[in-house]
Amino acid sequence: MVVPESQDKMFYPPGDLQRDAHVPDFNSYLALYRKSLENPEAFWKEIADEFFWKKPATGAMLQYNFDVTKGSIYVKCMEGAKTNMCYNVLDRHVKEGNLGEKVAYYWEGNSPDHHMTITYRQLLSQVCRCANVLKQMGVKKGDKVSIYLPMIPELVYTMLACARIGAVHSIV
Repeated sequence: MVVPESQDKMFYPPGDLQRDAHVPDFNSYLALYRKSLENPEAFWKEIADEFFWKKPATGAMLQYNFDVTKGSIYVKCMEGAKTNMCYNVLDRHVKEGNLGEKVAYYWEGNSPDHHMTITYRQLLSQVCRCANVLKQMGVKKGDKVSIYLPMIPELVYTMLACARIGAVHSIV
């Protein structure tokens, strides 16, 4: 595919955003990518060490087989470990960190007039409200929830609310 010259442009983030980013530039991304291929177990252990764990893994960090000539295809990762991703994404950063008033994400609707800046604290509040609504509806850990929403902030709230209460979610 040939990309027209008018579309063949690289846009770089502002310096302060790039400086504070988890992965500040493309070369850093490529280094992480190479590490993930060369030593996947060490790569994922380093990632996992950044999270809070209610229960640490009791098995190997990572085991897998993708070669049918060597047996069944499988992936095992951090067997026995237990955490809550909503806690790791929100609570930990709002209550234990300094991200409460920082922007979690920017939402833009279909019209330039429809946009929102959502902080981590606001996001946590909305997710807790949504989780309480789901619990009042009888949704509990292990339940399956299908989410049929357009790309609106409530979609994010609902996904994280499901993670918060341990319900498996699928976006339709």
